[in-house]
Amino acid sequence: MNVTQSADGTAIAFDQLGSGSPIILVSGASCTRGVHSPLAELLSAGHTVLNYDRRGRGDSGDTPPYAVEREIEDLAALIAEAGDSAAVFGNSSGAILALRAAAAGLPVTRLALWEPPFQLDADAPRRARAYVTELTTCLAEDRRGDAMALFMRFVGMPPVVIDQMRQAPMWASMEAIAPTLAHDAAIVGDGGLPAGLTEVGIPTLVLTGSETGAWAPAAAVALLDALPSGRHTTLDGQDHNVSWDVLAPPLASFLS
Repeated sequence: MNVTQSADGTAIAFDQLGSGSPIILVSGASCTRGVHSPLAELLSAGHTVLNYDRRGRGDSGDTPPYAVEREIEDLAALIAEAGDSAAVFGNSSGAILALRAAAAGLPVTRLALWEPPFQLDADAPRRARAYVTELTTCLAEDRRGDAMALFMRFVGMPPVVIDQMRQAPMWASMEAIAPTLAHDAAIVGDGGLPAGLTEVGIPTLVLTGSETGAWAPAAAVALLDALPSGRHTTLDGQDHNVSWDVLAPPLASFLS
């Protein structure tokens, strides 16, 4: 494990694997860097891979108050570690963070995004506000398990599966990072596209699964309309919980 320091002094932990052109892996909500460990191994044959814990998770620190800009600074610190420029892969809400970092002018060479969760229907802002209100209450009362269960319901996980997960040994580690759900809610916002995408002129690959649901390709189409240099790939048979073995080949091809 390696550690770098963000602009506000927060320690950001990361693993570094392989050699070659660098890529940084950005996880989504409710995950530590462990979620990307298999993908990091697959990509390390041809790349230097930096796989990090976002602030407030795993081995990384967290310095209040939170702002999305602090997470962009975290990514800037990792890019500096990689040699002052790097490709970035973002997963789910981590894809939106990667997009926002690129729009902020970070030296990102290529951008690959797995199913950024843009929700473009008319009711999306209301749902987002209701979720944030309930999430804020759960976290203020330190009901971390309820906060994590709320997030899982919000993203469409069946209640019976959530109940089973709450009995599993892994649940304690999920409760530990429940406060970071508020971070991802801030990153996603009301579900619409972030500002500044027309300035993101770097090559960008948006990947979606054929089995995820209609929102994913709709989000990809809207994103490609906004980006000057984007393209879309659909992975047959995959849903939001993508298999890294399936994702790695098109991702490696795009990076090369």
